[in-house]
Amino acid sequence: MTDVQAPVDDVAEAPVAKPGKPIAWPLGLVGVALVIVGSFLSWSYDGSILNDLSINFYPGGLQILAIIVAVLSLVLLLAERGPLTKLGSWLDATLGLRAFGVGLTLYMVLVIVAISVESDGLINVNPGAYVTLVGAALIAVSAYLLPLHQLRDMSHARLPDWLEIFLISAMMAVVLFLAAYALGLGDAWSFILCLVFVATGATGLFRTGAMTFMSHAGQRHRKVLTLAAFAAAFLFPFTQNGSDANMSIAGSVLVFSATAMGLNIVVGLAGLLDLGYIAFLGSGAYVAATLSTSAFATIGWKPPFLLVMLIGAGVAALLGLIIGSPTLRVSGDYLAIVTLGFGEIFRFSMFNLDGNNGPNLTNGPNGIPGIPDLELFGFNFGDAHTVAGIELGRFSNYYFLLLLLLGFVILTFARLNNSRIGRGWVAIREDEKAAEAMGVNVFGLKLLAFAVGAFLAGLAGTIKAHQDGAVSPDQFIFLESAFLLAAIVLGGMGTIAGVLLGATILKLLPEKLRFFSEYRLFLFGILLVLMMRFRPEGLVASKRRQLEFHEEDEALAVEVEEERLAVEEAK
Repeated sequence: MTDVQAPVDDVAEAPVAKPGKPIAWPLGLVGVALVIVGSFLSWSYDGSILNDLSINFYPGGLQILAIIVAVLSLVLLLAERGPLTKLGSWLDATLGLRAFGVGLTLYMVLVIVAISVESDGLINVNPGAYVTLVGAALIAVSAYLLPLHQLRDMSHARLPDWLEIFLISAMMAVVLFLAAYALGLGDAWSFILCLVFVATGATGLFRTGAMTFMSHAGQRHRKVLTLAAFAAAFLFPFTQNGSDANMSIAGSVLVFSATAMGLNIVVGLAGLLDLGYIAFLGSGAYVAATLSTSAFATIGWKPPFLLVMLIGAGVAALLGLIIGSPTLRVSGDYLAIVTLGFGEIFRFSMFNLDGNNGPNLTNGPNGIPGIPDLELFGFNFGDAHTVAGIELGRFSNYYFLLLLLLGFVILTFARLNNSRIGRGWVAIREDEKAAEAMGVNVFGLKLLAFAVGAFLAGLAGTIKAHQDGAVSPDQFIFLESAFLLAAIVLGGMGTIAGVLLGATILKLLPEKLRFFSEYRLFLFGILLVLMMRFRPEGLVASKRRQLEFHEEDEALAVEVEEERLAVEEAK
């Protein structure tokens, strides 16, 4: 790691309210020790809750997570004052320690609440939980007593290429482990606590600047990062021990992600608000269902599935052109209302094409059940297969197919985003009148955005029909369009990683938090309000998008300009 001292003008000064207390550092060490000791003690009298935290000197999964945060806090304390001070010369140890301390304290409070709720009273909370809570609180207090330092500029920090590649691979391995562990949790409280742990770890690493460094390392080794990400996704089914339940959720996440990526072209790049996008997914699903060998299919022609995918995507793109041609003359709220109407028209049309109110194509509200599993090149997706001694069931087979589809969708999005067409879409999003004045074919590019986005959603729909085994109008309601749009806003419009993260969060949480089903929309609304207040650009936003919401940040503007020049030099 080269320790580059940035110019004074390029480095933001952190407000130093206090010079720091002498007791802060030893207090933090005591807190770390208490967390580790407490995590080796029993937290709960009842061993049937939270995956059994009732055994002394044999920490359970949630206790191990607390130990991990404590070890990370110890590393930052030693970077602040100790043998790792060289590491502290470029990490913002105090800010990271604050995030770890506060997050771990919240984590332990929720653990105690969960034990009390699940086992009827605080009396069932064993001393180990309180010891760990006190330790977490001491870490938080010590972090706020430590002095703040000058913020580092991590964009110029470098490691040897082999070490950066190793760190990228290790980061993807950690993501794979966390995803497998989170999906393997059976009860909702454990899943919530795992999310708090992930949020605590991510926040702490971002505050230290470590994730900023990893972001720049990923840009320097983009191919390695992409390969590592897909390798982790490919290995995911091998961590589930043949669980069809978890792989069903993972398959739904991939369908949702691929569809959201198509909508990202319309909303994130072209800036067109589409509230009826779920209709394009539905059109692809209905094409696949009606052309399948199901006993309820209404069309006698049974072409190969690869041809069905193209037909389904083509029908969806045609619908995009049909709805786009007359409506793209309007914009803003009016466009949103028209697309909302289109989504509802599609759903009611699927109800009415039942042979009574129109031709019998969709069986009306009954839909088309009994859709058989795919069979491509002699491979039956409905059969279980054993690979390396691990059984991969039906949903694992569809997961691999959807992963290939998602890779194609991401490649399409990336190529379009970096092309003249993508720059034209961004120009339209930024200022439609100015783009038109500069000679950009505004209407044509808008129409293309609708068609391409619909085409990608149609592809996902054709696989969804076979994975679900049935298609009905109730699957394509307005709420699904709203969640797709929210995934883009939550993750970061116009980005790839952000949309994938947002889609995963919004699809995974309702599946794992079913006891919150009555309050799902309430929690969803709170999440969006908090995002608009604290991070309107999304969880993983592009630098240019961040600048739109933080125009006063001169350092960010300089970074955006440097990024633009680097891209031009690469070309």
